[in-house]
Amino acid sequence: MNDLVPILRSFDERLATRFYIDYLGGEELFRHRFDETAPLYLGLTLCGFEIHLSEHHGDATPGSAIRLKVTNLDTLYRTLQQKSYRNARPSIIDQPWARDLPILDPFGNRIIFSEPLVPE
Repeated sequence: MNDLVPILRSFDERLATRFYIDYLGGEELFRHRFDETAPLYLGLTLCGFEIHLSEHHGDATPGSAIRLKVTNLDTLYRTLQQKSYRNARPSIIDQPWARDLPILDPFGNRIIFSEPLVPE
């Protein structure tokens, strides 16, 4: 796992779970609330990266972007195409430096799965 842990802003536990765990295939590490009315702080792994989602005001800015370097972009793409998630139909974009699969989460954050191109 990586040492840098990005924190992304979220606003709805149900939407976050449906997107990050059910659709993207992330695995929950923990859920934390100070009490039952407090905002959720959720830790998960996604493609080997640890990511935190926070409903706490001030923890992160909506509309952020993170790039996750992966080695299995085509497999990830096929897996996502087979799932029924009505709010995302991502496509692979060929860049001069990498092949990218950008996806917007329900909170306006952009997750870019990126497979670097091997220099010739």
